[in-house]
This record gives sequence, C-alpha cells and structure tokens, in this order.
Amino acid sequence: MANLLYQQIEMLSREKHIEPEVVISAIEDAMVVAARKHYKSEEDLRAKFNPETGQVDVYSVQTVVEEVADPKKEISLAEAKKKNPAAEIGTEIIAAKSTEAFGRITAQTFKQVILQKVREAERDTIYNEYHTRVGELVTVIVKRAEGPDLIVDMGRTEARLPKREQSKLETYNIGERLRVVIKMVDRAAKGPQVIVSRADASLVQRLFEMEVPEIYDGTVQIRFAAREAGERTKVAVMSRDKDVDPVGACVGMKGMRVQSIIRELRGEKIDIIPYSEETVAFAQKALSPAKVTRVQITDPETKKLEVIVEDSQLSLAIGKKGQNVRLASKLIGWDIDIKSEEEKRQEIEEQMTALTAPATPLTSLAGVGAKTIEKIEAAGINSVEKLAGMTPEQLMEIPGIGEKMVDKIYQAVNRFYEGGTEAAASAGAAASGEAAAEEGASAAEAAAQAVEEAPPAAETAAESAVEAVESAPASEEGDAAKAEEAKS
Repeated sequence: MANLLYQQIEMLSREKHIEPEVVISAIEDAMVVAARKHYKSEEDLRAKFNPETGQVDVYSVQTVVEEVADPKKEISLAEAKKKNPAAEIGTEIIAAKSTEAFGRITAQTFKQVILQKVREAERDTIYNEYHTRVGELVTVIVKRAEGPDLIVDMGRTEARLPKREQSKLETYNIGERLRVVIKMVDRAAKGPQVIVSRADASLVQRLFEMEVPEIYDGTVQIRFAAREAGERTKVAVMSRDKDVDPVGACVGMKGMRVQSIIRELRGEKIDIIPYSEETVAFAQKALSPAKVTRVQITDPETKKLEVIVEDSQLSLAIGKKGQNVRLASKLIGWDIDIKSEEEKRQEIEEQMTALTAPATPLTSLAGVGAKTIEKIEAAGINSVEKLAGMTPEQLMEIPGIGEKMVDKIYQAVNRFYEGGTEAAASAGAAASGEAAAEEGASAAEAAAQAVEEAPPAAETAAESAVEAVESAPASEEGDAAKAEEAKS
C-alpha cells in the first residue's frame, strides 16, 4: 500500500512536471483542511505523510505558555508536564487525531484540495519555465478549436493561439504542425497560460535567424521589422562587417533563404531594406519599391515627414489600401505624408497666390457695422478672406460677438462672395451712403435740437430790444420839453 501510494505520487509528479515533495505537501495540506472540517475545531492541526506506512497522520499542536490565553492552541506548563515530563516554556505538545471516522464528504474535500494544490503548483511551474522564453520560436501541433481561438500542444503544456494572433490568409487543420513565437505568459488565465502568435513581427525575425547564419552569429542585425500578417513585411537590416552585404545575406543565392521564409509564411511578401541612421535616407529606402524624389522633415518634435514622389509613383508609394506607407511609417517610427509632384506644385501655387493676392478689407461687407468691424479687427482679423475661414465657435470667442451677430456676419460674407467684387463694392458704397445719410440725419436732429433750445434766448433779446425802443422815444420827448422850457 505504501509503495503503491508513493508510486502514484511519483507518476503524478512526472506527469505534471512538478517535484514529488510538492505533491506530498499538497496531500498534507488537504488532510489538515479535511480534518478541520470534520472536527469543526479551531485547533492548530498539522499533518505528516509517512512514506513507510503510506499513512497521513493528523496532529493537534499546543504551545506551552505560562498563562493560557487560548486553550485550543496553548497549554500550561503543569498540564504539559503530565503529558511530557521534559516539557518547557515554548515546547509544542503534539496529540494524535484519528482519521478513521472521516466520511465521504471529508474524502471529497480532501480530493478537491489536492487537485487545487497540484493545479496551482503546475501553473507556477509553467509560468516559471515560459515567462523567460517570451519571443522564442517553438513548434506546436494544433490540438483543437475553442471558438475562434486554437489550442495547440507544446509538448509539456497547452498554449492558446488567439484569433488576433492568427494570420489572415491562413487556415489551420487539427494535427497540423506550426511554427509560432511565444507572445506572453498570463499567470491569471483560466485556461492555457501561454499565448503564442503567428502574426507577430518577431516570428519573421526568428525565422531569419534560423535561415541566415550571419544573423544568428550577429554579423547582420535586424534593427526593425513591421508586419501586416498574411500580406507584407518590411525588415530593416544592417551589417557590422563592412565586407558583408546585409540585404544579400538575407536574400541568399537566387533568393533561396528568403524564399524558404516566404513558404513558411504561406506566400507573404517580404521587403528587405538596408538600415540607415539618417531619418531622411531611411525613409526613402523604407518606401521601396517606390522611387522617392525628396523627403523633408516638417515637424521634428511630433516626428512628421513630407515625402514627394513622381506622379507615376504615387500609387506605388501608398500601396494597396495604404499598406506600403503604413508599414514604412511603423518601420521608421515617423508619420509620413506622401504627395505627388503635381500636388506639391499646386500647393505652392496656392500659397503664392494667397501671399500675393490683395486682401479685401472688412469695410466691404454690407450689413456689418463699424463697431463690429472694430471688434473683429481687434481680434487680429483684417480681411474678408480670413473672416470667411473662421468657424462660428471661433467668432463667438471674440469679445462682444454673439450668436445673432455671427449669423449677420455669415450672411454678409455669403452676399460678398455670391455678388462678387463689384456687388460688394456697390454694397459697400451703399453702406457708406447709408452711413452718410445716418450721419446727416444725426446732424439734422442736432440742429433741430439747437433750434428748439434757441427761442428762449431769442425771445429775451427781442424783449430787450422792444424795451430799448420804447425807452428811446420817452427820453427824446423829455429832452424836447426841457428845450421848450429853456426858450421860455
């Protein structure tokens, strides 16, 4: 019985690739859990596997203390002396527990705990073995399908090949052998922990290392790789030896080396380009097979490039559904904006026209008052063309401009462009006339007001004049009387 049990432990450890001590520890822990559930006790229980008898003995342990605080886990020195005369403070007193009364439910608990412990130990072993092998090329066998994912056999364990890590143009059959790279190891996964990939760019790099001895020994290095699985891959290579051509080493005689990799990837196209430290030169080579006229760095901080190609090379540079420029952008790590010679010429002409064309003043807009124009000009907008290029939100950010005013401005701009320059000029003249009329009306009103305010003063002056006239004859009559008196 003992030999049979230990043989079963060794078989299980070999099958799960775990040490026998791990299985024995799992059995002991399972027995402790089962005994605690059976006795419904909070005692400190321990289990010990005996390889000779094949029995798992359960013990309760009590620690000798001076003052007992927890009778279930502690015992006084006097009581301990009765059981073990050599007991001292700190000594552990062990008492055997019977396991014969364990029933079916306890045995089921024992079984579940063992399975759980063994499963955890197996997962730890798998993680410790494979988490250091991420990026390694391995051969697997397709075992079964679980929905869109595939479960593959790696020999010691199973791995998952998710749908997102499968090549778009490939189909897989049960029992088929595949070369994959280990993408990651998920310790918390419920199913297989190891995730493998057929779509990762590192698969192409590992295949080149297998096929090209110069890459394996480090003479030729793969600096960068960009891939769209099943369609095209771009690989940038460089040589550490000036006498070794990196591209020729990867292609091989009559293309034998690269053709072997293409067959493994089931017809996927591979572009091998020489790496360059200069961004401009690297971008020109990355866009092959298209011929690039020139490359200009437009924004070094955000890593943006402008690439100019001949009109006949534009579609080739962009590629099918933008594939070529997309892969080139991934390869060099810069955003690429491709333009043809004609597009660039038109862009330059438009810029020159914008620089040389006279700007139309805002006063040409009919229906927009002078105060509104002042507010707009204060915001740095000095022409109708610049005003027409603004959004309503931008206009409303100008102090003093509301929604209704924005509508009036847009209507005036639309009238300006619909009527043309002459209509705009006539509208401007009409607006000027209206403004002059308004000014005239304002002056007339001011004059009328002045006239209304003038009569009181005029009346006062008239009264003074009448009084002067009336007083003048009286004085003359007085003088005449005095003259007559003198004569007499």
